[in-house]
Amino acid sequence: MKTTAFKLSMLALMTLPAAAMAMGGPSGPGTTYEVQGHLGEIIVNPYEVAPLTAVIRNGGYQIEDATVTILPKPQGQEIKYKVSRRMLLTHGGIPVFGLYPDYVNSVKVNYTRVLNGKKETFSDVYKIYGSPLYGEASGLALERSALPKVHPVKVDQEFKDRLYMLNNAQDLSGKGAHVVWNNPMGGALQWTFYPQIGIVDTAGEYRWYLFVKPIYNVDSIYYGGDMMGFRQNKDGAFTWGYGQRYVKYDLMGRKVWNRRLPMSYNDFSHSLDPAQNGHYFLRVGSSNTKLPNGKNVRTVRDVIAEVDEAGFVVDEFRLFDILDPYRSSVIKALDQGAVCLNIDASKAGQTLSEEDIKKLNESDQFGDIPGTGVGRNWVHVNSVDYDPTDDSIIVSSRHQSAIIKIGRDKKVKWILGAPRGWKGDFASKVLKPVDAKGAPIKCGDASCEGDFDWTWTQHTAFRIDSKSKPGVVYLTAFDNGDARGMEQPPLPEMKYSRAVVFKVDEKKGTVEQIWSYGKEAGHDWFSPVTSLTEYHADHDSIFVYSATAGASFDIKTGAFTSAPNPYMQEFKWGAKEPSVEMRVESTTGYQAMPVDIKAAFEK
Repeated sequence: MKTTAFKLSMLALMTLPAAAMAMGGPSGPGTTYEVQGHLGEIIVNPYEVAPLTAVIRNGGYQIEDATVTILPKPQGQEIKYKVSRRMLLTHGGIPVFGLYPDYVNSVKVNYTRVLNGKKETFSDVYKIYGSPLYGEASGLALERSALPKVHPVKVDQEFKDRLYMLNNAQDLSGKGAHVVWNNPMGGALQWTFYPQIGIVDTAGEYRWYLFVKPIYNVDSIYYGGDMMGFRQNKDGAFTWGYGQRYVKYDLMGRKVWNRRLPMSYNDFSHSLDPAQNGHYFLRVGSSNTKLPNGKNVRTVRDVIAEVDEAGFVVDEFRLFDILDPYRSSVIKALDQGAVCLNIDASKAGQTLSEEDIKKLNESDQFGDIPGTGVGRNWVHVNSVDYDPTDDSIIVSSRHQSAIIKIGRDKKVKWILGAPRGWKGDFASKVLKPVDAKGAPIKCGDASCEGDFDWTWTQHTAFRIDSKSKPGVVYLTAFDNGDARGMEQPPLPEMKYSRAVVFKVDEKKGTVEQIWSYGKEAGHDWFSPVTSLTEYHADHDSIFVYSATAGASFDIKTGAFTSAPNPYMQEFKWGAKEPSVEMRVESTTGYQAMPVDIKAAFEK
């Protein structure tokens, strides 16, 4: 009987599919997983937050010279990259990035397998199913899909291999937070929107998305918030923050760190800059600041905390101590229907009066309120960028309509913005506009002759590192355009946004506008809030995300009557027309950016 049973078991093993392999266990040999190719098992979504990734385990072999190719759909985009030894060792096999969702992917893998000094070279094609896209439904009337659809309009051949990360959010969802800080009061805790983070190719297909459930909970104070400030680090991993956390993950979904904000701070949003000095600059608020009247408050979007790699705070920039928190020139001109992501259509076209601001300052109303004074949304910093040439930071202040450079000594070096309302020493720091020949441009306190304009309620003031040098700063910004010229136009459809590049001569105290795009695109391109403009050296290009453009609106009030349909574009340096144009459907966009898979996998 034993002999017969043994023969039957051997026959069963011999008739198993070729892909199945036996593996030992505590109860003896047993088939526990399928193996394709000449390595080990496949683990899809190995770190639980990136479902369109996989690892082909090394199977006990050493692996060398690995290259991964995700074979495209018909008329699709190929993704191909080499895999560094660092990544092979880190992931215990070959990392696979860029699977199509709800699709049986063909993944070609070339590699050398090493065992006991013997090297064998293989070229295997793996079949790996990518699960469907999943995102939490918001309950919003205009929601149409788990992640917003993306439609290519134009893609020049030079840019065909691009991958773009979209950082969007479900705005005004019923799943938003329903709590506020009360000890002390204020802050922006209630500012939380369910994240929609994905990477698309130039065919408009999603090739990666962030499954946030394991690391996000909109009902939790310390795991909710709005995911913002995505930046790809030199090592290929991404850093960003949300609510009371700041994090770093690689594109496979592997956690590098996920930390609570240091206790001195709260309410991260907008910007986390991985600086050249190895530190991280976080845009936060103070968790406890005492006012002159003795009241303690949490502040709103007006502190930059600098932390090192280990999470220790090494410095802070308290902007309410550095700037004038009572400058109200821009705040009085803001469209109260679109104060950044706090969009309230019922207030479209309304502005604040001097009397409104005076009453607010006399009140005990603190928190995410557009107004003046510490504890209110007086500065609304939406980006910070480090300048290593003089150990300074460049911040973009939406509610001051100014880009400001601040030194390590906490002194203002220069202000790129309209002169109106800057008093005392600040007035002397305002840059003087010049033309291409260095001749002064005639300006008033809120407008200039010719094509030059300051930025208005702008986002993302980024230094172009490869073109800048000590004393000369090339700078990109997205000029949203609300309150342009310190006023609201007679008709809402007269508003427009711009992507713009400036050149700042720090010694002369001048600024030259060297490129812009947007005015000619008209009101459909207008983004009242959010958005991004950024230079990318690999293609010598300017990438632009007009992130809340393309919405239909009530011409009488200017209020949105549909969700935005953002523009994602990329321009060759100096070009008048984009080399890439893609439309994103029905979403409140925040930012987008090209993704460098070579940095992520080949270094």
